[in-house]
Amino acid sequence: MMRQYFHDIAAFLDTSIRGGEQYKCWFSAEASDFVRFNRSAIRQPGHVRQITLSLNLIDGLRHAELTLSLAGDLAADRAQLADVIDKLRDQLPDLPEDPHLLIATEVHSTEHVVASRLPDSAAVVDEVLAAARGHDLVGILAAGPVYRGFANTFGQRNWHETASFNLDWSLYQDRDKAVKTTYAGFDWESAAFEAKFRNALEQLDILQREPVTILPGEYRAYLTPTALSEIIGMLNWGGISEKSLRTRQSPLRRMRDEGVALNAMVNLVEDTAGGLAPAFQGDGFIKPERVPLFDQGRLAGSLVSPRTAKEYGIQTNGADGSESASSLRLAGGTLPVSRVLDELNTGVYISNLWYLNFSDRANCRLTGMTRFATFWVEGGKIKAPLNVMRFDDSLFRILGDKLLGLTCETELLIDSDTYGQRSTGSSVLPGALVRDLSFVL
Repeated sequence: MMRQYFHDIAAFLDTSIRGGEQYKCWFSAEASDFVRFNRSAIRQPGHVRQITLSLNLIDGLRHAELTLSLAGDLAADRAQLADVIDKLRDQLPDLPEDPHLLIATEVHSTEHVVASRLPDSAAVVDEVLAAARGHDLVGILAAGPVYRGFANTFGQRNWHETASFNLDWSLYQDRDKAVKTTYAGFDWESAAFEAKFRNALEQLDILQREPVTILPGEYRAYLTPTALSEIIGMLNWGGISEKSLRTRQSPLRRMRDEGVALNAMVNLVEDTAGGLAPAFQGDGFIKPERVPLFDQGRLAGSLVSPRTAKEYGIQTNGADGSESASSLRLAGGTLPVSRVLDELNTGVYISNLWYLNFSDRANCRLTGMTRFATFWVEGGKIKAPLNVMRFDDSLFRILGDKLLGLTCETELLIDSDTYGQRSTGSSVLPGALVRDLSFVL
């Protein structure tokens, strides 16, 4: 029904434009179950069904855009849509021409529908509550289908529909001592959830030990996929943006300008074919199935939006306006997860990193805090929880000459952001063993 509603909107817009006007629109909708847990009890259950439409009216090189919420019934929404078109039409004569406007005139219609394989959310909640009995669990479950669509004057129609879940939870031991875990995907597997929960309980038990503090310095460290995702995610702060690279604002500019390289085991792609995000963007340009970003440690590509393509006379690869990735995949290495503690030997096991920022953008130097279940390891055995530490180090080191190995196993991590709407961002990452990670506080 949602797909047909989208096509009905596009048909209405087709009949509403005049003369040389053009339109493009971005359709975003979801039907999500949200359940918030606190102290191992349901505190806030709910269901959100929402539809938004971003409509852009174009006349020559002038264009104006408005975003509106819709009811899901064209008979009820028709008047609002007509009013928005009139408002946009009134604005156009007063706007300057946009020299970097690039319009997708070639029609590439697509349809990607993955039928939901999710169980009823109530069954998932029952399973979570049963596992959490006797513990202090805090978290949120978000589950259900998301829909994205694009339509324009030329008859292009793109539709994307998929369903996923994301359970983001913490088990608290005392005060700020907690183990944070996520489980996300397209299929809820009880055995996988139980394994994650057991692992969290084992770490929770270790948190009862007296915590230790280490002196600032460089320590061997293991970053779980969750911790590594915070570091890799910083690449979306202009790192792999073609515009940022050309204006020398990218933290990776030295990789392009000076040939600086990472470790040869680093192979990173924007894997649209394997992610949750649609294979088209808000201007109607189609994304390749994969865009190589790092190939054997070398900068192999970037994300190019239509505006950047127009400005510099190059080809776009369907990046959105921010030129940020939504489906990153870092290839695994040769280190089995079962060998991580032995290979770490003595050092820091980092489950989570928080509050990251650039401390020296020109040299891709990052700073951030450890949090939740971070442990001090000796002789391949976890000895004690580690008090919160601040790291400050360069990506060129962490994934460069200091990188000792990447785990064979990778993990799907779905962005838990629900601000305004559920995110379709995701990443597939291994864990990383680093020889010397610099801790400063």
